[in-house]
Amino acid sequence: MSAPYHPDPVPTTGTFDALPSPILVRGLSIVLPAHDEVEALADVVGEALRVGSLCAATLEVVIVDDGSRDGTAELADALAGADPRVRVVRHPVNRGYGAALRSGFEQAHHEWIFYTDADGQFDLGELPTLLAMLGRYDVVTGYRAARRDGQLRSAFGAAFTGAVNHLLGVHVRDVNCAFKVYPKRLFDGLTLTANGALIDAEMLSAARSAGLRVGELPVTHRPRVTGRQSGARVDVIGRAILELASLLLRQASGRRTRETTLATPLR
Repeated sequence: MSAPYHPDPVPTTGTFDALPSPILVRGLSIVLPAHDEVEALADVVGEALRVGSLCAATLEVVIVDDGSRDGTAELADALAGADPRVRVVRHPVNRGYGAALRSGFEQAHHEWIFYTDADGQFDLGELPTLLAMLGRYDVVTGYRAARRDGQLRSAFGAAFTGAVNHLLGVHVRDVNCAFKVYPKRLFDGLTLTANGALIDAEMLSAARSAGLRVGELPVTHRPRVTGRQSGARVDVIGRAILELASLLLRQASGRRTRETTLATPLR
């Protein structure tokens, strides 16, 4: 088991104010998990580079190709070849959303990690507003004020958020909103295990356990106009439920181990 994460003091507002305007952070890694997103990827990467360069002194965009078969991998390589700030992480086979994010986090170099989807449903123009909250919070997550997904996916998302809030105590409006920024040092001392949609809940639970302050703000959510949604598939939902059960069992086991250790008399 990894050692507990103890966050360093959060930078004061004055620290952020010392950066040249409109720079909001010194180093930013933007992680984009992508599975069969050839139609949207170039626009999303272009928007990430444009907006990210306005608010970060040093920027990188990490595309994680999760076993795509539609030309996403080749396009990602071309984008990386055209701009040295873009890098590609490759999964030979589709491993899942959580696995893609974990691979991206492992390859991220900068002090802040922001991630979003490569399907173009989020407005990266709202990234500066998210980053501006880091003087008051350690983690900032968006929530979709008006979700533009189908009824089944939206209903499952609401139910899943309610279950995670109740069972893990994370208390956010939209657990799986893919518009979040975390300090990289959290992941440096943490072993994530989720391969599917539970990854958001696992990270928020870890942040809560570490005593990090989590801020929220409403973000724009656009209808998907390219590619295919996978979040409402039975296998994706089933994996999320199984991974949640596994996480709860591990947390319960960890609590029992700590309680046993504390109850054991010293010799």
